[in-house]
Amino acid sequence: MPEPAPDEILLKVAATGMCRSDYQLVDGYFKGPFPVDFPYIPGHEVTGRVAGMGSDVPQSIGYSEGDTVVVNPSWGDGTCRQCREGNEQLCSGTGRWVGFGPPGGFAEFMAVEHRHAIPVSEEAAKTPELLAPMTDAGMTPYRGMKKLRDAGKLGAGRTVAVTGIGGLGSYAVQYAKLLGSGATVVALARSDNKLDVAKENGADHGINVKDKSTEAIQDELERLTGRRTIDAILDCVGSDASVSMGFDLLGPEGALAAVGLMSHRVEHNQFPFVGTELSYLGSFWGNHLDLVEVLSLAEAGLVKHNVTSVKLDDVNENLEALGRGDVVGRRVIVFE
Repeated sequence: MPEPAPDEILLKVAATGMCRSDYQLVDGYFKGPFPVDFPYIPGHEVTGRVAGMGSDVPQSIGYSEGDTVVVNPSWGDGTCRQCREGNEQLCSGTGRWVGFGPPGGFAEFMAVEHRHAIPVSEEAAKTPELLAPMTDAGMTPYRGMKKLRDAGKLGAGRTVAVTGIGGLGSYAVQYAKLLGSGATVVALARSDNKLDVAKENGADHGINVKDKSTEAIQDELERLTGRRTIDAILDCVGSDASVSMGFDLLGPEGALAAVGLMSHRVEHNQFPFVGTELSYLGSFWGNHLDLVEVLSLAEAGLVKHNVTSVKLDDVNENLEALGRGDVVGRRVIVFE
C-alpha cells in the first residue's frame, strides 16, 4: 500500500482497463519516451474509491472515504504552455503519465494527485468497470474525432471511417455518429466479428480489409456509399499499413487523425499528399475537459461499452491477447 504524498489521495482501486500500450510498455515500445525500471506497476485507466488523503489535500475538495473517482492519467507540471492551455497530456516540462512513470492501477491501491481525481455520481459508481476505460479508450478517440470535426471534415454528405475496431475503435464509431453531423460512418477492420461490434455501435457500414488491395476496398466502398473515397479517417491502429491504406482512400482535402501507436514510423508518397492537399493530424490521449465530456456522455446513456471483466491473477494472459490483437472491446481488471 503506497503512502500518499501531501497533495495526493490514496485510492482503493475498483477497476483498471487493459490497453495495448500496457503490453507495449512491457515489450519495450516506450523505452525511449517512457523509460521505467522493473519491477513496475502499469495501468493507466483507473477508477477507485477514496481510502485516505494527504495532509495538504484541501477540505474544500469535498472527498469522503469511499467516494468513487476516475483518474485523469495525464499529470502535467502546470507551468508550461501546454499545461496552461489545459493540455497536460502534452506537457513539455516535467509531466508524468500514470502507468508510465507514477505506478498505475494494476494493484489494489494507488496514490493520485488530488487535482487529477474526477468525482462521479453514486449511480455511475455502481459500475466502475465501465468508468475506467473512459480515461483512454473512451477519451482518446473522442479528442481525435473532435479534431476532424474542427477541421471541417465531417458533416452531411461526407464519409468518415474508423480504422481498427478494438478498445478505441468501438468507441470511435459512436463518436463519429455523435459528432459527425450526419456523416456516413464506415468501419474498417480485419475481422468480421469486430465489424459486427462496430455496426452494433452505430457504424453504417463495415468493410473487412484483410488481404484486400486499395482498389478492392474502393470497390466495396463504392457499392456501400456510392463513392470511392473518404473525407475523414480516425486511425486507431497506427501501423504503417493502416495509415498508408488510409491515405490511399482519402479524397481531395481529406484528413486522417492518428491515435493508434502500433508502428514506430509511417510513410506515404509525397505528391499525392501535397497534390490533393491531405492533412495528417496527431492526437494524443485527451485533456481534463475531454475526460469530463466523455464521462458526461456515458452517464447520459449516449455511449455503449464493450467491456469484459477479468481478474488481476489473469493479467499476463490478457496482456498477451492484447499483443496478438485478439481483444474486441476492452478488458478491465475488476477488484471488487
